[in-house]
Amino acid sequence: MKPQEIKGLWLGLAGVVIFALTLPMTRLAVGTPEAPQMSGVFIALGRAVVAAVLSAAFLVATRAPWPRREDWVPLALTSAGVVFGFPLFTSVAMRYVEAVHASVIVGVLPLATALVGALLHRQRPSMGFWLCAGLGSALVVAFAISKSSSGLSLHAADALLLAAMACAAIGYGYGARLSQHMRAEHVICWALVMALPLTLPLAAWARPQVALATSAWWAFGYVAVFSMWIGFFAWYRGLALGGTVRVSQVQLVQPFLSMLFAVPLLGEQLDAVTLGFALAVIAVVFLGKKMPVRAGAPA
Repeated sequence: MKPQEIKGLWLGLAGVVIFALTLPMTRLAVGTPEAPQMSGVFIALGRAVVAAVLSAAFLVATRAPWPRREDWVPLALTSAGVVFGFPLFTSVAMRYVEAVHASVIVGVLPLATALVGALLHRQRPSMGFWLCAGLGSALVVAFAISKSSSGLSLHAADALLLAAMACAAIGYGYGARLSQHMRAEHVICWALVMALPLTLPLAAWARPQVALATSAWWAFGYVAVFSMWIGFFAWYRGLALGGTVRVSQVQLVQPFLSMLFAVPLLGEQLDAVTLGFALAVIAVVFLGKKMPVRAGAPA
């Protein structure tokens, strides 16, 4: 393995550790149905506003060049995935499911990220890859149904988490592609700044109108500064150096890290069924990442 690929894996791991706290911190900020705190809409859009302000200052300080004309559409797709889609869907969902539960649902994200990366580079995943992707998705749905109180159906929060996973994979894939010729830090900064005309007024509209727990504000600060900003510095740089398909493998540890963080932070319990499904999903994802992906025409 080349030195830059090793560096990419380490940077990717640093990003994953930061992202692993996102679900527990979001749960802490949004509260529960019995003790609600911030709205999911405010958390998603407010954290984007804070990160956008930091991004604007960073772009000015580093004298970042304007994106090329052909980069604006990929930047918009990156923004749609990781500035709007993933934060909004997860923040709304996390009031109704525990962080340990959500960690299993998002466990197939590495496979989705690898798939998006392969499609963007016009590669052709093998039948084994598709079988693993299907099995991993089936395991996640089976877990969600087994935990549902409404019979053989998905809880609305689980559907939101699955949508969030798809959004994140798209945002990661396009962001990694842009990081091939842009500074990784500039990719997420431009994605945040270009979203500011929408996120600022919407966050102001959704702002809390009542006093909230101090812990909720601390959790909001974490997802704004680390989950929405600093984590992407390491993550996109890691994907650019080590390759999207290879580095996305380090996401395998994210569900377990999220679970470990959720237990002391939120007092959640990790039962055998949840752990068993998590291990099964990760095993399938691991096998899927080993399946051949044939090269196609260059993008």
